[in-house]
Amino acid sequence: MAHIDLGLDEKAFPGITGPMRYRPETAKPLNELAEVLLRAPHPTLTPGERELIAAYVSGLNECRFCCASHSAFAAAQLPTGMTLVDQVRADPDTAPISAKLRALLRIGAAVQAGGRRVTTDLVEAARAEGATDLEIHDTVLIAAAFCMFNRYVDGLGTFAPEDGQEGYEATAAQIVAHGYTA
Repeated sequence: MAHIDLGLDEKAFPGITGPMRYRPETAKPLNELAEVLLRAPHPTLTPGERELIAAYVSGLNECRFCCASHSAFAAAQLPTGMTLVDQVRADPDTAPISAKLRALLRIGAAVQAGGRRVTTDLVEAARAEGATDLEIHDTVLIAAAFCMFNRYVDGLGTFAPEDGQEGYEATAAQIVAHGYTA
């Protein structure tokens, strides 16, 4: 049970969905931010790659709901699905991803540990692998936003289903088809 009365069935509205229904006026800009960061047209990073960054950071933050949901959202948009997501979450250094995405995940991990942990060396390493300033910017913002989202979910003590990925996969289909603001 959440730390506050959200006025709804938490099992029907787990994780962030409960607080978003509780405060729709704050949900609107948060969903708009997620839509821009994760789904809006981007010249080089796919929605699946951006969701993967969100899932990875959420895993580092030990936010069970956000990690599971965004892992499902990433898997639904990546050619090798959950296999790749699991490999990245387990060890991005050995996962079969591009060197550029690996460098961006390192930046995401640094943001998760603390914004000042993003060093010139990490940025230069990402640039050396072909990352653009836009990709670096968006990685930092995705990681920072997901630190906020994770703390929102866990700070309110919301319910997170433990029954595997099935429920998250259904939501993933909705997000892929309609986005965060639908």
